[in-house]
Amino acid sequence: MQNFELTILGCSSATPTSKRNPTAQLLNIAERFFLIDCGEATQIQLRKFKLKFQRINHIFISHLHGDHYLGLVGFLSSLHLLGRTTDLHIFCPAELQEIIEIQFKHSQSYLKYKLIYHPHQYINNHLIFEDDKVEVRTIVLNHRIPCCGFIFKEKQILASILKSTILKYGLSVEQIIELKKGAELVSENGNVIPNEQLVFNKLKPRSYAYCSDTRYDEGLVEYIKDVDLLYHEATFLDNMNQRAKETFHSTALEAGTIAKKASVNKLMIGHYSARYKDPEPLLIEAKSIFENTVLAIEGEITSVEHI
Repeated sequence: MQNFELTILGCSSATPTSKRNPTAQLLNIAERFFLIDCGEATQIQLRKFKLKFQRINHIFISHLHGDHYLGLVGFLSSLHLLGRTTDLHIFCPAELQEIIEIQFKHSQSYLKYKLIYHPHQYINNHLIFEDDKVEVRTIVLNHRIPCCGFIFKEKQILASILKSTILKYGLSVEQIIELKKGAELVSENGNVIPNEQLVFNKLKPRSYAYCSDTRYDEGLVEYIKDVDLLYHEATFLDNMNQRAKETFHSTALEAGTIAKKASVNKLMIGHYSARYKDPEPLLIEAKSIFENTVLAIEGEITSVEHI
């Protein structure tokens, strides 16, 4: 079974604390390593947790508040100093290219590798990356400045067919391929044989939705419905609901409500305000609405399992 693992690198909100860093995550799907946001100290966290940062070829930046991208220039510089020559793709607000280039310009730094920018178009369910194992689509979030979340979904893993089944029905190579993809078989006498009677190890593709900074917005539900793991910011407890609205953030109660309405399998909350030294009350509040909730904890790896 191929990997589908999320490692939390940072889970604090606007300001770091002595125990929590700004937002950053590393997602491994089938040995494709995706860096999601890059707050300060991201490269330090990657080293601390012994993660394969040289194998990161795709970076996704949700928006241009500093706690989500200020670690990026340092990380790119380190890759250069370590001798990277492979292209690096950055999916980000268009303005980020200017921010990065002006810093390298004035430090007279010339990267040994190529940065390829993919500006956000702020379209819901817009396909921005795809290969033979995974696809990534955007979610437009309701934040104070333009902001995108992301949905990562693995491609359908081909099912298996017993040799006895192949012999019984005299299957051709073309038929075997189509059956593994989910097709049904029509016999010579015209009978339809359901796919599930012919294959085994048929696994549902796994999915992860990342909602970084957003106000409570039920418009998200249709795009994240039924995902296996949802990360939704929970900056405040619900007794600070008005503050959450003013700053275009969510409460833990609201994160739980979105997870319940979207019928997700598991909710992870993060982006905790520095005022909460212990995020446990946030967890309790979210679980009051959606029981299968966990905290984002730096260094912890969450495996997304097949349901």
